[in-house]
Formats: sequence, structure tokens, C-alpha cells
Amino acid sequence: MRHRIEKDSLGDVRVSATAYWGAQTQRAIENFPISGQRMPRRFIQALGIVKRACAFTNEELGLLPVHVAEWVGAAAQEVADGEWDAQFPVDVFQTGSGTSTNMNANEVIANRAIELMGGVIGSRDPVHPNDHVNMSQSSNDVIPTVLHVAAAVAIHEDLLPALRYLRGSLAAKAEAFDDVVKTGRTHLMDATPVRLGQEFAGWARQVELGIARAARARDALLELALGGTATGTGLNCPLAFPRKAIARISVDTGLPFVEAADHFEAQGAVDAVVEASGLLRTVAVSLVKIANDVRLLASGPRAGLAELQLPATQPGSSIMPGKVNPVMCEMLAMVGWQVIGNDTVVTLGAQGGSLELNTALPLLADNLLRSVALLANGSRTFAARAIDGIQADRERCAATLERNLALATALAPTLGYDKAAEIAKAAARTGGTVREAAAGALPQAELDALLDPAVMTRPGSTTPVA
Repeated sequence: MRHRIEKDSLGDVRVSATAYWGAQTQRAIENFPISGQRMPRRFIQALGIVKRACAFTNEELGLLPVHVAEWVGAAAQEVADGEWDAQFPVDVFQTGSGTSTNMNANEVIANRAIELMGGVIGSRDPVHPNDHVNMSQSSNDVIPTVLHVAAAVAIHEDLLPALRYLRGSLAAKAEAFDDVVKTGRTHLMDATPVRLGQEFAGWARQVELGIARAARARDALLELALGGTATGTGLNCPLAFPRKAIARISVDTGLPFVEAADHFEAQGAVDAVVEASGLLRTVAVSLVKIANDVRLLASGPRAGLAELQLPATQPGSSIMPGKVNPVMCEMLAMVGWQVIGNDTVVTLGAQGGSLELNTALPLLADNLLRSVALLANGSRTFAARAIDGIQADRERCAATLERNLALATALAPTLGYDKAAEIAKAAARTGGTVREAAAGALPQAELDALLDPAVMTRPGSTTPVA
């Protein structure tokens, strides 16, 4: 394999002749052969967006020659567009500031700009990775900035639309199943009647609240550290630079990013990332609850609750012919559990620094972005492959409802709690229904009115004992 010699402050480094990265990236490749896991696509996209904004801002401020800024901006846009993802090989488990990934971007963008200008890759002429691409920046403000931009954009473009889709699917089924009266359950035991549509409406409301939480997670990330450079003091950065660069980032992403109110907070702490991850954890818990409820109501088809019929997406067993499993529910539950685990990593990583810098930034970025992607993909797939095609077994719901002993609850306001309990126990002993056990306790018309399950699902359906 052909190589070229690149240089950095430690000396010469052999780099593949076809690589757009340089010496510092190569050292990171050799120093961190840890997981084979690279930074997520959204992070690389945000890196390109930030580097492009910085180049044109430096040009506007008269710090970067126009022709250099144009080519650096063009190369950075290609990075944002995903044309050079293969040129970002640095492992997630690297230097805690993300310096290796920042330099990876600086080197790739510099060499691509040199190539666009007709120069020789690796020459650092006429574009230098540090002097030009990294001008007015430090890894210590770039990487937290990119983390915020990447996660906020991913939430806005991927997660929120997916949650809205899931919420719409659940709401549509809530309407379609509103006339299906069935046994309610608390403690997994028979309870007073509910409408199947009410259960779906409850899940839809969970997702609706999840949408609001995801939006708050996005908004928690709108302050950017850019402009603090190495320690938060802004050394080597013009005063106007962060405001102007962030304005460009906002235009490119469509999100209202702003300069951090305090750069020491923005670089020394990652509280906004912890907040965003915690909100996503809550969304994950909601989705696990919904997935488990749907799976339980669809259990069977003959020996379970069997009140719901899930679409058959694939054979469920390698040995039992005809078996179909609730795989979409299982998928969504696993997604939720993984996101909860990711949040634990974020919580621990947020403590992984001291004084002016957090030193777990690549790990934080990877876990937060993976949570966003998992929630988005899981929600959309669950809606499309489970909820949209789900059906109610109306006969099954009706068959178990009349035998529900909790129907006696509706008799308590008229007959009193003790008498209603006696009726329920009598029905349990005989194997009959509450209606049969209560025969003679009230006029039949009044009894039938009180024991109408549909009426029981609506507020104000009973009156207290006189």
C-alpha cells in the first residue's frame, strides 16, 4: 500500500496515500483501536455545518482569505452531506475532549479543499488544518457545540416526526375502538369496565406528552459553547465570531441556536446534555409501557387475553408451525431499555471532567445521538408495523366482560359496599355472573341499567347511597 509522510508537532507519521486525514487522525487510529465504533452520522454532519459556518465567519471578519474560505466551506459542506464519512475512522473511545475527531475534521476538510484548489494532499498548502480550518476555534468549544447541534437537529428532524406519527396512529385507533367495551384490569386482575378506545387514548396521550418532552430536550441544547476556545476565555477568538458563526449555524439548520450565556458553564459542564438525555429517558419509559400493554392485550391467540390482534409480520418460531409473536412490541421494549442504559452512561459521563472541561464528550455524543436514533426508528416502525394494522377482537372483549365480577362495583352506591361484595362473592362461588347473583336485589330494569358496562365507562354513571 502506498503511503505519504505527514507531520505534526510530534514528528513524521505514515498515512495511506488515499486518505484525506492527516497525522493527528492517524495517531488516533493507532492509539485507540478500542471498539471499531465511529462517531454517528449526525455528529459528522454537524461537524461539517459548524466548520463551514466558522470558515465563512472568519472570511467575513477579514481573517481568512476569500478564496481559502470558499474552498474550505465547500469541503465542509461535502462533509456535512456525508460524502466523506469513510474518512472519519476515529473510535468513539478516544481523547475525552474529542480533539482527535475535531482534528480528523480539520485534516479532511483541509486536504479536500487543497484538492479542490488543485494542490497536493498532505502539503498543508494553501490550506492548513489548524491555521485555517480551526481558526478562531478549539476542540474544547467545537466538540460540545457539535454535540448540541447534532442532537438538537436529530431530535427536530428525526424523533419529533416519528413520535407525531406514532401519536396519530394511536389516536386513530382510539377513535376506531371507542365503542369496544371490555374488562379493565388493575394489578393484572379484573377491574371495572373500560373502552378499548380509552386505553389507546391513554397511550396516545403518553406519546403526546413525550413529544413535548422531546421538544424540551431539543430546546435545552440551543445554547452553544462556540467562542470559548480552550478554557472558556475566548483566547484567539474575535468577540464577534461566536455570534456571527452561530447565526450561520441557525440558518443552515433552521433552529434558533444562541451563544452560551457563560462559556465556563458551557465547556466545564454538560448539564444541558444530561437534561436532554433525561427527557428522552422518560419518553423511552413511556414507550416500554405502551409496548408491554399492547403485547399483553394481544397475548394468545387462545390461552391469553387475546383482545387485540397484531399484524403478522414474520413467523414466530423455528419449531412451532403457525406461531406468530409480538415482535414489534419486543423491539420497542428493547429500544426503551437501551435508551435508559444510554442515559445512565450520559449521567456518569457528565461527571467525567473537572474544572474547565468535561472529558467524556465523544461518549456523551454517541449515547445521546444513539438514543435519539433508536427512539425515532423504534417509534416509527412500531406505528407502521404494529399499530396501523392492529385489530380489536370484539367478540373476545364482549365474552369476558359479562363474567367480570368487578361489575358489582356499580351496585355499591345503591346497595352499599358490603351488599355488593356479597353479590360478587356469590357469583365467584357459583361460577355465575354478577347479574345472576344480584337477581331480586333490585327491580330488573334498575339492575340492568346499573350493570350496563358501557355506562360504567363514563363519568357520573352512578349515584351515591341515599
